[in-house]
Amino acid sequence: MATRSAVESVVNMGDFWRDRPVLVTGCTGILGSWLTQALVAKGADVVGLVRDWAPHSQLILSGTYERIHVVRGDVADYALLERALVEYEVETVFHLAAQTIVTIANRAPLSTFETNIKGTWLLLEAARRVGTVGRLVVASSDKAYGPHTQLPYTEKAPLQACHPYDVSKACADMLTRAYAVSFGLPAVVTRCANLYGGGDLNWNRIVPGTMRAVLYGERPIIRSDGSPVRDYLYVRDAVAGYLRLAEALDDATLYGQAFNFGMDDPQSVLDIVRAIIAISDHPDLEPIILNQTSNEIQAQYLSSEKANRLLGWRPAWSLSAALRETLEWYQRFLEHKARGGSL
Repeated sequence: MATRSAVESVVNMGDFWRDRPVLVTGCTGILGSWLTQALVAKGADVVGLVRDWAPHSQLILSGTYERIHVVRGDVADYALLERALVEYEVETVFHLAAQTIVTIANRAPLSTFETNIKGTWLLLEAARRVGTVGRLVVASSDKAYGPHTQLPYTEKAPLQACHPYDVSKACADMLTRAYAVSFGLPAVVTRCANLYGGGDLNWNRIVPGTMRAVLYGERPIIRSDGSPVRDYLYVRDAVAGYLRLAEALDDATLYGQAFNFGMDDPQSVLDIVRAIIAISDHPDLEPIILNQTSNEIQAQYLSSEKANRLLGWRPAWSLSAALRETLEWYQRFLEHKARGGSL
């Protein structure tokens, strides 16, 4: 436990990120895009690791891609990672690169393990050997906890992941702790609730899929029975948490620790779908409930008390405000896409 609240070390840090060399892996994903955008706005010198061209990524649509250094390649390529850290003299790393789609993990676990587990240990080893990285934040997930009867999850709960994606994040989580404890690597772990926000184009996820449906005036589809309970966190609140945590890493007692980030306000899938329908132009739509999912944990939600207490972090957006802002993003995106343009 920190001897003094880490929030004290992040007060009055307006110039903290200015000219700071930062590597973001997974920078074209939903979280990576918004995080990179925030870092660039704060003046950081950002290097983004990009494997595949993603023309509809928020990173591209916002114009941020043109303002960063881009390293093309795979996170499972050790030589590439070491080169990027050395040549760009990286001081801070946000490791977000991952295969994040649960259905793909169930169909192709080996490629998921290659990216999520091997990619993490290679990055940690590269950071250890290079020796100049002073802050390393690794994205785990609330899925790493697996099924528990005692909720909400606190960071002290054991990692009991059972399914391929969940296990891959638990492994990344534990690898990070091993490097912090065994080698003194200044690394920490985030375990976020279900993220949503503009830029998530995986239409099988409940928020983007529902928003696209209501914008088209169609009935949203719920693959489960609607009862699973989750905590949903707006991506811009998650970005604030990542930045705050990295800033606090002057405190070495935080190395190896995990931090939950969530709303502390669990919602059922059906509740989220109805909340989105209610703010749309088609409030009378009724969802189609398929009840066809498997490998689904019934209830998962977090306690963010530790992040509140040690980092001074709390969500800034209410669920309703964040959903409205997200729906507006998708409306703009779909309109511009229909015209063949961009945001």
